[in-house]
Amino acid sequence: MVRAAATSHTRPVIDADVFRALARSSPWRWTTLRFTVRWAEGPWREQPVRAWLRRPDVLRVETLDGDLLQVVRERPVRVGVSGVDGGYSLRLETPADRLARRPVWRPDGLVAERPWPGNSCYDDPMYQSYHWVAMLDPAELADGRGPGPGEPAGPPLVVDTVAEVSHGGRPAWEAYVRTTPRYEPRCGCCPLLRSREVDEAEYGSTRGPYPEVQRVRLDVQTGVCVLADDPEALGTGHDLRIEAVDEPMDDALFVDGRV
Repeated sequence: MVRAAATSHTRPVIDADVFRALARSSPWRWTTLRFTVRWAEGPWREQPVRAWLRRPDVLRVETLDGDLLQVVRERPVRVGVSGVDGGYSLRLETPADRLARRPVWRPDGLVAERPWPGNSCYDDPMYQSYHWVAMLDPAELADGRGPGPGEPAGPPLVVDTVAEVSHGGRPAWEAYVRTTPRYEPRCGCCPLLRSREVDEAEYGSTRGPYPEVQRVRLDVQTGVCVLADDPEALGTGHDLRIEAVDEPMDDALFVDGRV
């Protein structure tokens, strides 16, 4: 994996632009992650879990008591293509293929521009919903959609304040934000942030009330979204606690031994 070493660059002044750059950078800042996560609401969020993830394609999820819930091993996908001269097999591009392309780096070592358009082209193995992959790669907080087809992307958030905080004993950047009409989540039914425009596009109606301001925390080392909630209604959203970064993870960890 090609990664920028955060310690080899000048320490950035934390502002809205730097916050969005960190949200854009996660795919190049870590290879393995062990963490726990709790959700406060939502039909698919039944219990807190512990997970081991090795990019780009394997994941193990357990209950906090150690009961195995799921092992995900994503394989390259091949499709058949037919034409007038016959047919052939084509391997679809994988996240690992895309990750090998170098992004445009900023002087501070964060990502200025990804080497592909959109926020959905690099997904970690998923558990339950696309909220999972959005937490681990929160690009939806960095770059929004354009005002029309083919038009340049706009900022998905208005970032009111950014501060250095600690989350789970680790350095994090905390921002108080408001979504804009350009906010485009990885999936409309499970966005990191509440948005009237997203609900209208997804469901054809609003599902308010909506918070005026929302709180987001990004882990500085990894760029993972470790917290997203309504600061006026504590106990909402998700809370992710990182236990280890880039520790070795053997293939045996990702074997489902259940009968």
